[in-house]
Amino acid sequence: MKKCIINFRKNFFGGNIVSDKSESLTKLEEDEKYNRLTALKLFAMTSSMVISVNELAPFGKTGPTAVFYLLLAGLIWFVPITQMAREMASVDGWDKGGIFTWVKGSLGDRAGWTEMFYQWIHITVGMNTMMYVIIGALSITFNTPWFNTTPSIRFLLMMVIIWSITIVEMVGVKKIGHIAEWLFALGIALPVILLIVTFFIYLIQGRPLYMHLNWDNIIPHHLTGTTLVAFVPFVLAFCGGEASAPHAKYLENPKKYSTVMLALAITAISFDLLGSTAIGMSVPKDQIQNSTGFVYTFGKILDSIGLPGDLIKKFIGVLLAAGIIGELGNWLAGPSQGMFEAAKEGYMPKFFAKSTNRDVPMRLIVLQTLIVTASAVLITFTSGRNSDFAFNVSLAATTAQYLMVYILMLISYIVLKIKHGNLKRSYYMTKNKALGITIAIIALVITVVAFFISFIPAQGTPTYLRGVYVWTMIGLCMIVTILPLVIYHYHRHF
Repeated sequence: MKKCIINFRKNFFGGNIVSDKSESLTKLEEDEKYNRLTALKLFAMTSSMVISVNELAPFGKTGPTAVFYLLLAGLIWFVPITQMAREMASVDGWDKGGIFTWVKGSLGDRAGWTEMFYQWIHITVGMNTMMYVIIGALSITFNTPWFNTTPSIRFLLMMVIIWSITIVEMVGVKKIGHIAEWLFALGIALPVILLIVTFFIYLIQGRPLYMHLNWDNIIPHHLTGTTLVAFVPFVLAFCGGEASAPHAKYLENPKKYSTVMLALAITAISFDLLGSTAIGMSVPKDQIQNSTGFVYTFGKILDSIGLPGDLIKKFIGVLLAAGIIGELGNWLAGPSQGMFEAAKEGYMPKFFAKSTNRDVPMRLIVLQTLIVTASAVLITFTSGRNSDFAFNVSLAATTAQYLMVYILMLISYIVLKIKHGNLKRSYYMTKNKALGITIAIIALVITVVAFFISFIPAQGTPTYLRGVYVWTMIGLCMIVTILPLVIYHYHRHF
């Protein structure tokens, strides 16, 4: 019994300071061999971080303009971002640490650390959004709406989910990748594909459509605050493609990373476009709920085409919950690997530069889970019984914080093209310097505009909660902005 406890403590809290010069090359090679990934596994891990059903219901509620927003965000913003990530990851010496290494190489130590912190911390709020969808799906599956409307129950379920996933992270990157591969296939890809297939059957049978697409209503004709606010979540839908970059070092063939990013861009745009259109066309706008909309739509379509929707949607709810649990696991593992590289270089106390026997930075993962817990308390209990408000503020805060990541990433890419053209790399988004800089500037403008818009309360936010929305957003962003600078100022004392 005592031996088991000692082994658990060693695996959970870590006992290896891999930055120690006495660390043998053999040990590092063993870690990399144990965590070896195929391109398919990395694609599954990355896809589950980007492709999510969280946003499909809000997109469907947006109406016909969702098609325009998705194509705009996907083609003008997301595709260039993935190609820039491909180029920066291919630079000699930039293959480890992901976005931390890229920004550090272009803008210096302070910017690199700040960037890594932004990426690592933003998902602490984003995980709440994912857990709200899991709980919403389970509330339909088990016919327990109070799961989703009682703050204390909702919070308790969130804690069970996040801490269970934290413990599972001990198994290492390779096994997490294997789990992600299956959970992505069964819990995200399969439900979305089934939704699209059943929707086409719905169309063929001539069922009523609640949204019609034509050139007059796809493109917004008036640029208003409501129009701009509606666009922001579409940018978030494509965030995260670069977050798995720290795992590229485990690829059997590192050059396959660029192929993974291309496949990701095509798959993400297709899934979001078809999935959100299916929801918007088959369910009246006033019946779409953000946290339960996907499962509800499934049941409604199945009932309409003559299948037992009430029964099958419960099964889909379980699959969906499993898929998002896999997504949560990847978000805990991915940015923490990049943060681990920063910790080994002295940007955090040595306590966090330790890993388990399987090279898992459990101390950083536990720290992140503690921060998720704190943000869950703030958002869940300030929203009361209004589950949609909790979802919306969590989604907006995640968007704002992640856009801070992309602002620095895009600036670093521009600097890379201007000042570091001599750095050897195996891939170029474009070898035309002027074109590359222009594309990056366009993406940067979109990012900055979307950041400021995210502070405007979403349409439908109750009047009495609008102030809570704005101040919660401001408070979270101020903390996230200042904290890494304070840590950097004192990091030499660690």
